[in-house]
Amino acid sequence: MSRASSKIDPTGVLLLVATSIGWGLNWPVTKHLLTELPPLSVRGLSGIVGAALLALLALAFRQSLKVPRAQWARLVLLSVLNVTAWMALMGLALVYLPASEAAVMAYSMPVWASMLAWPILGERISLLRVVAMAMAITGLVTLMGGGGITASYAKLPGILLALGGAFLFALGTVFGKRWPLTLPPLTSAVWQILIGCLPVAAIGLLIEQPHFMSLTPLGWTLFGYSIVVQFCVAYACWFAALQRLPASVAAIGTLLVPVIGVLASAAALGEPLGVAQIAALGFTIAGVVLASRS
Repeated sequence: MSRASSKIDPTGVLLLVATSIGWGLNWPVTKHLLTELPPLSVRGLSGIVGAALLALLALAFRQSLKVPRAQWARLVLLSVLNVTAWMALMGLALVYLPASEAAVMAYSMPVWASMLAWPILGERISLLRVVAMAMAITGLVTLMGGGGITASYAKLPGILLALGGAFLFALGTVFGKRWPLTLPPLTSAVWQILIGCLPVAAIGLLIEQPHFMSLTPLGWTLFGYSIVVQFCVAYACWFAALQRLPASVAAIGTLLVPVIGVLASAAALGEPLGVAQIAALGFTIAGVVLASRS
């Protein structure tokens, strides 16, 4: 490999940073939105509108939105695991957990994907993967026990929801490697977000009855952020970054997301940022880095 070819594209790095900032800030944004709107409605409806805008972006880049008939079954499966479960479970987890803690638990997902790759993809379990799992679990235990036994019991539903969302997203990631979609990246994102968010929005509208007319100006601004920045800008930057950077660099770069989520939640929402939160973040990120190298 020549020296030039081994250099990291600075434009790709900037795009990756933009993605991480967009997704990281969305944790405190969503947490605040839950004070004005119920969780399933927020996640589902913002996703549907975001998918529509992303579809326009895909067409602007001359990417076809057509899905081959043979791809529909796996597309629906991946949409349910990657989007429906993630949107619903993480949205509900934020009802019980601070945004900073939910962000850390969510980004344990690459570790679970690394472990699921053994039975599903036949990838060998290395010592690094075992150490990665141990570090991630240590981080989660530190986080769960940071406020004492009483606080941990009160947060238990949120902990289970967040870990469930992370695990199912990891399962979807591994299934996506086992049965990959042969679609352009933006097209895949449009359909997965749309298919995945439709049931979340439908259930939300049915049982939650959100009152959008009561949204404050700040609420509308944050709802718009969730749609435009999270789904359109961040996803567009993410796929553009993937075209310019090695997948391993991009994957490790997303570790900025929980860091930004934790710091932004502390600054904007006044959430605690103590030894437990910092230790949990450090253990989890270290575990993910090891998992990506194994």
